[in-house]
Amino acid sequence: MEVILLERVAKLGQMGDVVSVKDGYARNFLLPQEKALRASDANIKAFEAQKAQLEARNLESKKEAEALAEKLDGQQFVVIRSASDAGSLYGSVTPRDAADAATENGFTVDRKQVALKAPIKDLGLHELHVILHPEVEATIVLNVARSVEEAELQAEGKSIQELAAEAEAQAEFEISELFDDIGSAASDDDELAAEAPATEAEEE
Repeated sequence: MEVILLERVAKLGQMGDVVSVKDGYARNFLLPQEKALRASDANIKAFEAQKAQLEARNLESKKEAEALAEKLDGQQFVVIRSASDAGSLYGSVTPRDAADAATENGFTVDRKQVALKAPIKDLGLHELHVILHPEVEATIVLNVARSVEEAELQAEGKSIQELAAEAEAQAEFEISELFDDIGSAASDDDELAAEAPATEAEEE
């Protein structure tokens, strides 16, 4: 199917280009989202008549998107999820979760704007692209963690493996401290036991 593009579409062309696309792509994506029109003579004439208006609207929305991108680019958002000790999530983080996290922090982002090839299934820092306009995008980071404390440590650059190793080392240290306390308490008992008969002998 031949269509005329009403805005820039990645890998297809610029506004006003007449391009040939698969029927399914046109019917399911380009036409319903008003990114293109069927390239009939009537539609091409209508586009030419509205071209200046469409270009002005495109420029305005591009400026708004650039202003948002400037604030949004490089932002890090925390998403708390349950996960195994190895760092695998019980579930996944989707574009909707990313959009919700950004919105909760005062940014207007729609899930359709979040470019995520596959759902996130591991703890850690994940870089995502947010398409704010056909010609404008921003990069954000999702900090997926089991707690706010863990998210803070991950933000400092510690991986889930390092955090797990530190927790294990701390646990081992606490256990060894406990055994040291038990050992010293036992030796104190031995000293008391050793001293007791001697005291009785002295009294005789």
